[in-house]
Parts: sequence; C-alpha cells; structure tokens
Amino acid sequence: MSAQLTLQAPTALPPSDVVPYLEKLWGEDLQHTSGAATFSLVVYEPSWLQQHLIRTGRVSGPLTGLLDHDLIAAAKEAVPALDLPFSTAVMDQRLAWRLGQQPGDARAEDLRGQFVDGAISAHMPRRLITLAPTLDEARPLETLVAAYCPLPDEGGGGPACGDVVVLRGGREVLKSKLDLVLPLISDDLPCWVWWNSSLDEAPELLEALAPPPRRLVVDSSLGQPRRCIDVLVDRIASGQAVNDLNWLRLRSWRESLAMVFDPPSRRNALDHVVQLDIDVEGDHPLKGLLLAAWLADRLGWELVESYGVETDWAGTRREKGIGAEFRRRDGSALQFRLMPVPVGSPKIHPGALVGLRLICAPEGRPPLCVILCSESGGCMRLEAGGMASMELAEDVVPLPNESEEEELARLLSGGHDTTNPLLAAAAPIAAKLLPS
Repeated sequence: MSAQLTLQAPTALPPSDVVPYLEKLWGEDLQHTSGAATFSLVVYEPSWLQQHLIRTGRVSGPLTGLLDHDLIAAAKEAVPALDLPFSTAVMDQRLAWRLGQQPGDARAEDLRGQFVDGAISAHMPRRLITLAPTLDEARPLETLVAAYCPLPDEGGGGPACGDVVVLRGGREVLKSKLDLVLPLISDDLPCWVWWNSSLDEAPELLEALAPPPRRLVVDSSLGQPRRCIDVLVDRIASGQAVNDLNWLRLRSWRESLAMVFDPPSRRNALDHVVQLDIDVEGDHPLKGLLLAAWLADRLGWELVESYGVETDWAGTRREKGIGAEFRRRDGSALQFRLMPVPVGSPKIHPGALVGLRLICAPEGRPPLCVILCSESGGCMRLEAGGMASMELAEDVVPLPNESEEEELARLLSGGHDTTNPLLAAAAPIAAKLLPS
C-alpha cells in the first residue's frame, strides 16, 4: 500500500498557536466533522540514515522517513565504500554514524510526519504527532499542522478524520519543548508511541514520551543488545503494553517450526530435545535469543547457565557467540549455541536469522534433526556433522515482506492494550541468556 501526503497543505505555526489552531480547526472550519474516535499516534522519527544519505548525495529527496528501495540500495552500496563489515545491516546504527563522518551538505524537502503510510492511515488515527529531529542541533523548533484523512477507497467516511502535527528541529530543542506535546494527547483515546530509532538514543526522551498507560512500540534490533532487552523486560514488568517489531519478525520462524512438529508422529520428539543451534547475521543476537527463549518457555526448559563462546571463520576472524545449558522437564540437559555467521548481503535489520537446527533424541527411535533456513541464506554449517544417522526434516522459512509501517498497522488494527503474552514470557529468559 503506497504512502500518502496529507490532504491539506501543512500550515506552519508558532509553537504557542498549535493548540488554539486545532481547537478552531475542529470547532469552526470542520464543525460538521467530529473526527475519528480512534487513537493518537506519537512517532519519534529521526531517520538519521536517510538524512545522511541525502546530505552526502547518495540519494535524492524528499526526506520521508520511509525505507524505500532506493534508500536500501544506497545504504548497501555505502557499507563496503565505508570499510564496514559486509555483514553490516542497513539499519545498523554504525552505518549512519560512519556516514555522519563523511563530507556533504546536500539538502532536500523534509516531509516527515506528512508522508503517511497508507497502511497506517487506513486505521484513521485521530491525531498523528511526529517528532522529527534534524542533523542541525541548533535548528530552532518548527511546528506544522494539517487536517488529514485516508483516501476514499480506504474507508474514509468524511472530509477529515484527524489531524497531523509535526515538531521539527534540533534534538535538544525538541527535548526542551516536550511540554507542547502533552496537551495534544487526549486522555479519552488510546495513545501509541512508536520509537522509530535506536533504543540507545535519548533515553530520557523515551521516558518522557512513553509513560504508562501509553502503548509503546520499539525495535529491539536497534541499539546495544543489553539496553534493548532491558527496555523490554523493565517495561513489561511495569505492566505497560509493549510491542517489539523485532519479535514480530519472528512470526514466520515460529510458524514454520510449529508446522514441522504438527504431524502426530513428531510431537513426542519435542520432549527429547538435546541440542539447539541458531545462526544470525552480524553481531546482534537478540532476535535469535528471543526465538530460543520462546522455545524454552513453551517446552518448559530451565536455564542452568549461559556463557560467551568464540569461533574462527577460516582462521581469519574471531566471532563471539553465546552458549547455554538448559534442563528439560525430565531433568535431562540440552545445549544451546547462537553463532554469528558471515554474510555478503545482509537484510535490513541487524541480527536477522540465517538458520536454526533442533536435534531431538526420542527413546527407541532414530534421532530427529530439524533444520530451518532463511530464503537468502544456506544452512551448510548446520547440515554438517553426523546427519546421516538421523531423520532429517529441512525447510525454508519465507522472508516477511511487510514494512515497519505495515507491521505497526497490524498492531493498530488489533488493539493490543497488553503485551503479547508470548513476548512477555520470552523477554526475561532472553535477558538471562545474554551474557553480562
């Protein structure tokens, strides 16, 4: 579904005039439209990667905050040009940082907050508030306001179903003007806060924007792994509704694994797992740890210990992985290994899964080896070592083709005023799996 511009040209206003203008907009200009009784959506949208790609002349504008094909292609071309490892993902914050060290002063029109993805607009947000920090930290605050509604074929039923507010300026300026945001969020409607950036960034701003009972959406693949998992665990423990886009991307892996064990002849094998191996792209392990934690929770495994492991690839580079020992319900031990593997064409988000191997040893039957591979990655490493004596079940996991905006729209459509119980159970286990 394509993105759309707001239907009314945004009006630039002094910050102090935003609330009076909106009151007048709905009280007089749009008096025959009550507005959608849906939700408010607050988005922190720095788009540092796109800003730097535009500034250095690698892509043209406008600046939208959306991950389109041109941006992804330019980012992948920049990785070897900047002497970064080939396994560097498009959204790895180190790529944006390295681009920030390059010269350039190209500019483009900034449409963040005005360029609304159709999947989101179809749910008719009552108010969409975008905080759009700029590379120029000294840039003063600009505020833009526009009436907004979805296109007719997407279910829009009136001349306007909501409005858009954009706050643009240097990050420190935005922090100092957060008092402008609070009056814009109605207490009568649910409020979602989408932190569309690294969780390492501006933690005090995240705290201010997303207190409970607002519903928080994050991406635990963006930021230092310990910081990311701690945010998930702490927010979930507080009772806040938390949604993790990194967790949502595991859906096809969980479904594929469940399908392998759907035949009655294989279900008993899940009680006899002896080894679990997961390979991930690059050095961000959280996605793989969340998958392992989900399995541990569903199958009743107890974590005994976790530790760091190292391996050499072709004797040239030392990679750090994670090992752990679990204890099954019957008291038997099983071993877990998560390893980073070198890839030449990484996916968009850090730590994408390459493959999974699950070995089961049911009593009185040949061992069962289950291997799942991503569409873009092989499983040669996981296929090595004594597979000839085992029953082999191998499958390819389809790659999700939904954008962040489409995943967010899925959340908005479902309500989700509580954290997904599977994520709530898996996150604390993943936190313990991650060595200090």
